[in-house]
Amino acid sequence: FELLDDTIHDPDDLRRHTDLVYLGMIPRMEPLDDPLVVVSSPKSPYAEAFRGVRSQINFRLWEKPGKVLLITSALAGEGKTLTLANLGCAYAQAGQSALIMDTDLRRPNLHRLFGVDNTRGFTNVLVGEAKLSEVVLDTGVPGLRLVPSGPLPPNPAELLESQQAREVIAQAREMADIVLLDSPPCLVITDAATLSSYADH
Repeated sequence: FELLDDTIHDPDDLRRHTDLVYLGMIPRMEPLDDPLVVVSSPKSPYAEAFRGVRSQINFRLWEKPGKVLLITSALAGEGKTLTLANLGCAYAQAGQSALIMDTDLRRPNLHRLFGVDNTRGFTNVLVGEAKLSEVVLDTGVPGLRLVPSGPLPPNPAELLESQQAREVIAQAREMADIVLLDSPPCLVITDAATLSSYADH
């Protein structure tokens, strides 16, 4: 049974069974009053883990330059949005301008994490109702800005596959040192695959 077991238990298993690059491990977080631990608990092991992942990403970007990163997960509830938010905070704390974009047009959550309004956002830009610069919000974290999802559309897949979506993310590329895209889970729907074509990594 041990010989047939190909379950991923640790980083060594990941390297042995896949060609994926290991960036780090975030400990399972207990429910916290403020999940943005990089800001609220900067000396905690959680915050240090996020900073470690940021450093590993930077090493990879040195080997293969890029500035638009897509953050996703296999299934819902695995912590991709929390990871993206804390990574954005970690980049901002390191002195880089960071822009996080909620490109999850099905179950957006970034606006809740940062306590900002989601009345206008990414979808308004996609349909031509606003310019990207008009929907960029301050997060309260110096150096970190947020583009919320905006109103949920009836046709998220079609919007994300549009030329306008490609152009909006190209505009975002010019607005910050690092751009992080939050997307739906990749095993459930195709949105993440579509968005990956606009990202560098």
